[in-house]
Amino acid sequence: MKIIEDAYRRGDKALNEYESKRLLKAYGIPVTEERVALTVEEALEAAHAIGYPVALKGSSRTLTHKTEHGLVELGIQGDDALEKAFAAITERGAGQLDGILVQQMVKGDREFVAGLIRDPQFGPCVMFGLGGIFTEVLKDVTFRIAPLTTRDALEMMDEIKARKLLDEFRGKPAVNREVLAATLVNLGKIGLELDQVAEIDINPMIVHGDIPVAVDALVVLRNPAA
Repeated sequence: MKIIEDAYRRGDKALNEYESKRLLKAYGIPVTEERVALTVEEALEAAHAIGYPVALKGSSRTLTHKTEHGLVELGIQGDDALEKAFAAITERGAGQLDGILVQQMVKGDREFVAGLIRDPQFGPCVMFGLGGIFTEVLKDVTFRIAPLTTRDALEMMDEIKARKLLDEFRGKPAVNREVLAATLVNLGKIGLELDQVAEIDINPMIVHGDIPVAVDALVVLRNPAA
């Protein structure tokens, strides 16, 4: 895949968020609408095309924890606010950004995590569980060895303690389990088909309407010499 080939050529150890989501989208995984802007004028144009409110994120292949570096501004409602946020993120990430990501604001009360790891013994394994700020605290996750069947993916959904969040919730519809199952199956396909991918982290995956959407994603690459 060209995205990965270009990353290896640059000597990158990971894809930035935009590149990570392009890879996911190529495998049919729902992602946020977004554009990369190099100037504030391009950011304004992107925001007008996507529609306010938007999120701004510093795009970087080295600063993978964007929130900790102050590179995320959410719920931007207009041009003035966007210009201020663009300037602030540019200053905080000086010299380490490859652009500013202008992203659709996806709203939802339910956040999950999904991903891929490579186990030394079993190879590529798909992970699914409760996401957002609770991922590391509650560790409500389950795993399957790739390749996955749709049945495997559906079983994973029923194994987490927070499985009731997949049903109707606070007046919101039940999660489209077919779409979620396809996401988990396709993460397994990535692990089997793209040997260069070391791991994938989708967190959060927010339920927008009834569709689970990858709002943030990171693809870590394997050492080319490995």
